[in-house]
Amino acid sequence: MNFNMFGIMLAAAPVETEPNPTAKTILGGVWIAMMVGMVYFMILRPQQKRTKDLNNLLKGLKTGDKIVTTSGIIGTVVSVKDRSISLRSAETKLEILKSAVAEVTERATEGSAT
Repeated sequence: MNFNMFGIMLAAAPVETEPNPTAKTILGGVWIAMMVGMVYFMILRPQQKRTKDLNNLLKGLKTGDKIVTTSGIIGTVVSVKDRSISLRSAETKLEILKSAVAEVTERATEGSAT
């Protein structure tokens, strides 16, 4: 094979200088879908789980439970109402919204609940 024949073969080969625009669009869509998936599984899903756990905690509140509020007040539940609870902390009785409960530190036993 001489060099002239090699030059003709190179000239006949298709040369792509720019990628296929359809492939670029599909690749861009895949990247966007991956980013949305990452945001969902790293941010939204854990937040939904925390909200579900807190709602279950609030539904299970009963008299005698020891709780901590979001403002840091530690006390014992005296009574549970629809949207609020009565809380005894030291010598003080407070009425707070259920949404202000951060955690239950100790559950009341069946015998001690009044």
